[in-house]
Amino acid sequence: MSRNFQKTVENFICENCGEAVVGNGYTNHCPHCLHSKHVDIQPGDRSCTCQGVMEPVNVMTKKDGYVITFKCQKCGETKQCKSAVNDDFDTILEIVKRGVG
Repeated sequence: MSRNFQKTVENFICENCGEAVVGNGYTNHCPHCLHSKHVDIQPGDRSCTCQGVMEPVNVMTKKDGYVITFKCQKCGETKQCKSAVNDDFDTILEIVKRGVG
C-alpha cells in the first residue's frame, strides 16, 4: 500500500462542535475544537470504514509548531497530525494542560 498523501478538498460540519469547516485539501480536523474524524487509513485516502470521532488527547511542541495526537472514540486507534495555522490556540493550550496534570 502506498504511503503517498492524497489531497482531497472537502468542507465538513464538525461532528463534535457543529462548526462549519472550509477545507483546503490538507484540512484534517476542526480548527475550533480540534476534533477529527477517522476516515483515512493512509493520509487522504478516505478508505477507513470506522468513521468514529477522533478526540485530541495530546499536543507536542515541535520547533515548527505543534503535533496533535488524536484517539478514535469508536475503535481506539491513535494518529498524529500537525496543527494548522488557523487552529484555536486556547484549545491547544487546554489539551496541553490536560496532558500535564
